Amino acid sequence: MQTKRDRERTGREKLQRIIETCRSVEERSLDPFLIDINGNINTVKECFPEWIIPEDLCLDAETLHHLASVIKLQSEWVKHRSTSLYTDPFLLEEKLARLPKNRLVEIFMKAWHPIIEFEQISLHSLKGAIEYWKNLLSMDERWKENSPAEVGIGLATREELIEQKILRDKAFSEELEGLWKELTNIVQQNGKNGRIPYWSFVGAETYDETVQRAFMTSFLITYGYATLEIYPLEEETFIKPNEKLQAKISSKQLVSIPIAISVEEWMKWKKGKQN
Repeated sequence: MQTKRDRERTGREKLQRIIETCRSVEERSLDPFLIDINGNINTVKECFPEWIIPEDLCLDAETLHHLASVIKLQSEWVKHRSTSLYTDPFLLEEKLARLPKNRLVEIFMKAWHPIIEFEQISLHSLKGAIEYWKNLLSMDERWKENSPAEVGIGLATREELIEQKILRDKAFSEELEGLWKELTNIVQQNGKNGRIPYWSFVGAETYDETVQRAFMTSFLITYGYATLEIYPLEEETFIKPNEKLQAKISSKQLVSIPIAISVEEWMKWKKGKQN
């Protein structure tokens, strides 16, 4: 039989595990519905009679606070999915599995709209074909070789090659490091929690410059100069510079994250910036 001291120690360990799991959910690394809210609340109820000192009561209150945060995230998740008319594919699969075959056939026949095309040669088509062949030039005329235009030979300057984008004005590594320093300075001046919104960094006065900055920013993230933080529920994306450059790319499996840099998104950002 456990003594009171053993029960207190076991209760503290249980509450600490609940708090750590809730924090993982709050940091967007776990699905909020993986947390058994009712089971954890029952655990808190079982441990509550054992608490005497203020530190244990504070631990109890902290556990309830994190459980409430998870419940809030669950509510936001349901609200987001319901407003976007989202339907879980597993629910659809289960619903289809329960339908009888006759009902499935009826639904398929109502939704099926086959396209039927009927083609035949008409007098009008024959007349058009004859006129086409009559007006067609002979093979000698159509395959006549054009003499190539004479082009003068000259030397191109470095500035002309840079303007035609054959050469780069700076080395790629220098340009990448300069962009990283720019990101670091912007975050130090205007950032919050060591980061800034993604569009606040890549957005520029022209669309072409915005695309170029987004292109270079993707290499910042790939080569370990910066980190991308995405919050799907809030539809927010942040970029955070790393304090030290990583000489090697992480050995973990990288995940490709597409971000639309369309003209519409750029105009929307620019309009919000002006307002």
